[in-house]
Amino acid sequence: MERDLFDEKAREALSLLFERFWVLRDHDPEGYQLIREREKVLTRYIEDKFGFRLIVHRYFIKMEKTPVEPKPWMGISSFQKPMDYAILCCALAFLEEKAVDEQFLLSTICEDIQGMYPGELGIDWTNYEHRKSLVRVIRFLTDYHLLETIDGETDRFALDEEQEVLYEVTVYSRYFMRSYPKDLFQYESVEDILQAEWDQQRDGERRKRVYRQLMFSPVVYRKGNDDPDFYYIRNMQRRLRDDLESHTPFRLEIFKNAAMLTIPENKSVFTLFPGQRAIHDLVLQLAKVLREKRKTHPPNEMGEIHLTPGEFHDRVRELKTRFSHGWSKQYREATEEAIADELIAVMAEWEMLHTEGDTGMIVIRPLAGRVTGDYPSDYYDKWQEAKQDDTRE
Repeated sequence: MERDLFDEKAREALSLLFERFWVLRDHDPEGYQLIREREKVLTRYIEDKFGFRLIVHRYFIKMEKTPVEPKPWMGISSFQKPMDYAILCCALAFLEEKAVDEQFLLSTICEDIQGMYPGELGIDWTNYEHRKSLVRVIRFLTDYHLLETIDGETDRFALDEEQEVLYEVTVYSRYFMRSYPKDLFQYESVEDILQAEWDQQRDGERRKRVYRQLMFSPVVYRKGNDDPDFYYIRNMQRRLRDDLESHTPFRLEIFKNAAMLTIPENKSVFTLFPGQRAIHDLVLQLAKVLREKRKTHPPNEMGEIHLTPGEFHDRVRELKTRFSHGWSKQYREATEEAIADELIAVMAEWEMLHTEGDTGMIVIRPLAGRVTGDYPSDYYDKWQEAKQDDTRE
């Protein structure tokens, strides 16, 4: 009877499914068993609220996740160029022709990828950047256990095109790609693929759209006065809050222009803001600077603040003047331009700002107004004492 209840173990299992691409039995037997024990209640909840399919296999468990809207940050974080993704597709096609436990050399997959790679320019393994791209792909394949390295070091291929490595195909390579209702070649765009996902849903499309957006995005913004998804969130907020807070560790917060899930305490299983990256501290401090400038630059009806690139750099200059004494050496010595570029990139990733393509204006979004950061008061006391000691010397 206990396994039919959505208890704390089911909550923990649901968190694993959302944060992991898959849970492999041989590599995480405890996580695998946890999900198996709550399989029935998890399957029912995931299908009803998100419209996702839970695949329970003898080797792995996977929840096939599809976002409402693809975002740049949803890509593979270790990949740096479109070439990485093209090589990955070629590598997956190569693995599909191999038997489980079959071994092959790095030079073999290089030859096949070179033959399959699309476009007129092709792949040139004498090109350092091309080799680095392959190294990133192989590293991804081994991290996800589609390949096992038997002998050699893949990283050396970046420096030496003659480097050999021996690999072995794992059983997981058969299940990495998800299945679609039709052959992929029959879809003309990403939008067609996403629509095919909704065509399979029997009911509750609005509910499933909202649940997916809340769980997959840092924030859900109101897109205008007639935004049906945001209207659903506001209208059903009590039911949403009770359901999400009883099935996940998150808390639902709803404001005029934004809704988001927050968590009372940082849990390592989740990707959260702020995280361990030092740049997140700078984002929090910049949010404080921006908050203090609201009188001169008040938000519009949608809660957004529009800044020219020059005005944004002025804020970064003030940020560095006021707070850099507590930064790491990397950021203390970095130029304002470099800091501004990194702040724009990370804040865009967390949907705290975006840059208008036609005007170049930097739009600070409502989520940036929900965070702030400063040093503790005792830090300032110690800093002033240290400055005085330096002056005396």
